[in-house]
Amino acid sequence: MATIALAATDGMLHFELAMACEIFVRDPSGLADPWYDLVVCGPGPVRIGRFQLEPDDSLDRLASADTVIVPAVADIDVDLPPGLVDAVRAAHEAGARIVSLCTGAFVLAAAGVLDGLRATTHWAHTDELAARYPQVTVDPDVLYVDNGNVLASAGKAAAIDLCLHLIRRDHGSTVANAVARRLVVPPHRAGGQAQFVTAPVPARDDHPLADLLPWALARLDRPLTVEDLARQTNMSSRNLARHFRSATGTTPLQWLSTQRIRRAQELLENTDSSIDAIAEAAGMGTATTLRRHFHRTVGVPPDAYRRTFRTAWPPPES
Repeated sequence: MATIALAATDGMLHFELAMACEIFVRDPSGLADPWYDLVVCGPGPVRIGRFQLEPDDSLDRLASADTVIVPAVADIDVDLPPGLVDAVRAAHEAGARIVSLCTGAFVLAAAGVLDGLRATTHWAHTDELAARYPQVTVDPDVLYVDNGNVLASAGKAAAIDLCLHLIRRDHGSTVANAVARRLVVPPHRAGGQAQFVTAPVPARDDHPLADLLPWALARLDRPLTVEDLARQTNMSSRNLARHFRSATGTTPLQWLSTQRIRRAQELLENTDSSIDAIAEAAGMGTATTLRRHFHRTVGVPPDAYRRTFRTAWPPPES
């Protein structure tokens, strides 16, 4: 029976920890292979969110586990528990499979486990992870990363995706699908975090782009160039590009492309329009162009995105 050691220390988030317990404690009925032996490990009684937790064993137990899971830490700006970092490093050196959920990636990075590897975390913290640990290749667009013996997930629901992926690796798709049905979640989600990241816009009304962005958003169905945007703000193209980079972290053309994709997402979610009509409304011209750019940006085709995020349309009659 494979042992999973779930690390628990003060300052962790209860969602990822409780979710891992729910997934790995209950074995599916009719399972031929032995299920996991889950052990919650900590330095002693710990505070997880608003709950007090009594671990099953100490953090030293991580070194003898087959798999170690590190849930999310609530605040990445406070010092990580040194005992946890040391225990994760020791488990990795002992040959354990190491898994981080959401911001648990910061613990793995601090332990040196992610050195030279790809990793991810919640999209809101990927830049910080990359800045603190330049030896780690941070991928902000994926739901999870599998390096073989070191795995990392993005935030919240992506942690479920990674846990199901572990079951799929260990027990096969049939078992993983059975667990997914019990959880009432899809057994596998295509695409990446780009489906869920909001686009940055200036926060201040007095910003030089404050009037331009609504103007451009109202004209996404029309051809717009950098010169058009610069003319609207009475700026040079170079000055416009500087303000765009400062406010949004991107170029005017990249911002326009992102907004066209966002418009397509909204129409896919909330209307019954055809892909051709959505392509025209979003300024993509043709369905072929929309599908190419949408798949490259979001990670899934427009039709797959619509199936995932579709709201009822038209609204039910009262």
